[in-house]
Amino acid sequence: MKKIVQLFAVLILIASCKTEEKKENIVLVKPTLFHEKMIEHKGQIVDVRTPEEYKEGHIKNAMNIHLYDKDFKDRLTQLDKDERVYVYCKVGGRSASAVEIMKANGFTNIVELDGGMDAWLDAKKPIEQ
Repeated sequence: MKKIVQLFAVLILIASCKTEEKKENIVLVKPTLFHEKMIEHKGQIVDVRTPEEYKEGHIKNAMNIHLYDKDFKDRLTQLDKDERVYVYCKVGGRSASAVEIMKANGFTNIVELDGGMDAWLDAKKPIEQ
């Protein structure tokens, strides 16, 4: 009887975790998978670096919404919360902060580039200038 109760508790725990996964799809991925996901599932690409960093090279079709601009949260309203958002910075710190802000503002489908633009370039992925 005790094993049945334990099994039932584990099944409830698993079911509740799966429900949570469906509500929030926020993932941190390496450059190759980030690139594959962008090709496979179109979405909005957000570069949260400074405008100067953005001009030095960015991922194709990325919009520059600098994390530390006063209007960062206002500019997020330009994005579709129901559409996937790909977000990156230089090494990952700013994008992690941006993801937290986005989550707090109702975004639930976010793919973050692990290692940022530095990792992207190390992986020899394409950029635009």
